Formats: sequence, C-alpha cells, structure tokens
Amino acid sequence: MFERLKAMLVKEFIQVLRDPRMRFVIFVIPAMQTIIFGYAVNTDVRQVATAVYDLDNSSQSRELADRFIRSGYFNLHEHVFTEERAQELIDRGEVKAVLRMNHGFSEGLVGGRGAAVQLILDGTDSNTAGIALNYAARIVAGYSEKLQLESASRAAGRQLEGSGVELSSRAWYNENLESRNFYVPAVITNIVFIITMLLSSMAVVREKEIGTIEQVIVTPIGKGEFILGKTIPFVLIGFINVALISLVAVFWFEVPLRGSVLLLFGSTALFLMSSLGIGLLISTVSRTQQQAMMSAFFVIFPAMLLSGFAFPIESMPQVVQWITCLNPMRFFLVIIRSIFQKGVGIEILWPQLLALLILGVTILSSAVLRFKKTLG
Repeated sequence: MFERLKAMLVKEFIQVLRDPRMRFVIFVIPAMQTIIFGYAVNTDVRQVATAVYDLDNSSQSRELADRFIRSGYFNLHEHVFTEERAQELIDRGEVKAVLRMNHGFSEGLVGGRGAAVQLILDGTDSNTAGIALNYAARIVAGYSEKLQLESASRAAGRQLEGSGVELSSRAWYNENLESRNFYVPAVITNIVFIITMLLSSMAVVREKEIGTIEQVIVTPIGKGEFILGKTIPFVLIGFINVALISLVAVFWFEVPLRGSVLLLFGSTALFLMSSLGIGLLISTVSRTQQQAMMSAFFVIFPAMLLSGFAFPIESMPQVVQWITCLNPMRFFLVIIRSIFQKGVGIEILWPQLLALLILGVTILSSAVLRFKKTLG
C-alpha cells in the first residue's frame, strides 16, 4: 500500500512542480499578493483632502479650521472663496470634504448664542464620508468644550479646571486600531482557499482530459490511495503557503502573532479538508479543465463575500447568515484572526474548529463518493 501511495505522491509532485511557472504561481505569488493586499486593503482614513470655505474669516473660524488640519485626519487642499469653486472641487473628486463657516460665526460664539459649522462631504464613498464625519464631530466637540471652559473661567474671574464626565477608552488586542492587523491575517484564508481549491479542482479532470484515468483505474491502487495521492501534495502546499504568508504578515507588516503556531497549522489542516474536498468535488463532475476552472471561480467569489472578510456577517440578512454557516471560510477567518490578534486557544475556538471538522468530513466524503460513482 505504502509503495503504491508513494508512487502516486511522486507522480503528483512531479506533475504539479515540473513547470517553473507553476512553482512561481504556487510559492511566490501568494507572498506577493499578501504584500499587495496588505497595502491595498486598508480602511483607515487619513489625510482627507479638504477645502476650507471661511466666510467669517475671524480668529475663531481660523482656529477651528486649523484644528481640522492639525488633527492629521484632514489635509488642506486649498481655501475657496465661492460656492461654485467648492462644488467644482467635489465634482472633480479633488477634495472629499469642504469645511464651511458662514458670516457671524465668531459673533455667535462671543455673544453666547452658539454658531454652526457645515461640513460638506462627498458621499459617493460612504465609508470614507462616515469616518470623516465622525472625526469632524470629535474635533468640533473638543473645540466647543474649550470655548465653554474659557467662558466659564472669564465669568468666575479665575482659571477653572475641567469638570464633568471624561471618557477614557482603551482598545484591546489591536491597540492602535489598525485595519491592517484585521485584514492581513484574513488574506491567509483567501489565498490558501483559492490555491488549494484550484489545484485540487484540476486533479481528477486532468487525468480524464489527457486520457490517463483509465490507466489509473486498471492499476492495483485503491480509490482511497488515489484520493490521498491526489490531496496530500496540495495539503503540503497549503501548509507552505500558510507559513510563507504568516512570515510576511509578522516580519513585513509587523502584525502580531500572539497565539499558538501549532493551533494555526492544526486549524489549517481542518480547513484544507473543506477546500480540497470542494476542489475534488468540482473535478469529479467536470469534463474539462476549463469547466473545472470556471466552476471553481463560481464558488470562490460567493465564499469570499460570505466569509466576513470585508463585510460583517452580523449586518447581513438573517437568511444569508444561516447560509454562511455552510462556508468553511467563515469559521477559519474567526480562527485566524483570533490566533493572530487575541492569542486564544482551543478552549475558545472549539466551536469553529468543530464546524470546520464537520464541514470538512462532509464535503470530502461527498467528493470521495462522487469519485467512486464516476469510476463506476
């Protein structure tokens, strides 16, 4: 048995790795994609291009505008003096925000009546607009608190210390709230799923297309040995990809790896059962490699969208949330992010590990049964 399995493994490794371009795709491209995704997939909003439309031109209005620019969240593009110019800048996409202060801004503040400030946002990018609006609200609130404290100090004739409730916030695990720490570990899930599923989806159908499947059938090798011989090389490739991407994440992007490396590879093994099972299932029902490739892409994109990689599952409709329970990427993403950022172990992650085990056994068993039916 072991000799037959060894021969099958040697055959598969030679077939997969004999092409230098294929070796480049399997081992180099994932690292390059991780670097690209690490820089590109970033929801942190900094240096929002901003125009200042100051009709009041007072010391108070200039101070507020200066607070916006000094915050680091807004970058002064230019001072505008007409509404037409402000609208033109937004229409052209040269600025994402226009800070407008009308006549009488300083008089309202000095007279104690209060004053309004308007922030015009380009809402085509709702994510950036929403985050910029939150930054602006905090800046204006801080400026308002300063003015109120100064007014109270003048009324009392002495310097007053701040009073009232003060919020002290602290973020655990991702102290600086960097989106990179959230997205880069998730890239492991995407790349490993894509590569291993694509490779396994070609495994059986390639034998059919080149006409060697009949030769395999008449050999003494059993169906289980055939499946193992087809999947073990891809399992090893998946582990190598996880190691390479993790090294890039930790040493290039400085994403902390707080959890167990052993648990990381153990959960990867459970995840590979599902990804390879899906690939083998596609390979057994496809007649050509082109069909297998197209079928694989029809699976990849819904799986990524319903995994929680970019969109929170909690925000999806209830029916869609139930459907995501059939997606192994959903559970592996939770595991990967928890191992990297929180450093938790099996005592916390056992529900996700159990879900991966159930999905993996079910999908892989279906692929084996389908393969048996095909041979018959």
